[in-house]
Amino acid sequence: MARFDLYRFEANGVPLVIDVQAGILDDLASRVVIPLRPAKDAGEEALARLKPVIEIDGEDYVLMTTDIAALPVRRLGEKIGNLGARHGDEISAALDFLFVGF
Repeated sequence: MARFDLYRFEANGVPLVIDVQAGILDDLASRVVIPLRPAKDAGEEALARLKPVIEIDGEDYVLMTTDIAALPVRRLGEKIGNLGARHGDEISAALDFLFVGF
């Protein structure tokens, strides 16, 4: 598993989650993830830096940073890619804003 891996999830209107946990912690039984909700279903979100819109396969998703959670590895669905190269800076900035405030 690697940081910024993208997984199918399909629960509570959340089709995708992104793993934001450091890869050095792969031996743990859980992963810290952020859900991605289709932009059309997310409503208007203030603070775009906290909840950036991320395009995946031509569809826009909102990174629901404030809904960060830990999931058992066995609950993760199929890995379908990695967003680090394209969106790693945005995701890291959203996490910084959530935890540090800037």
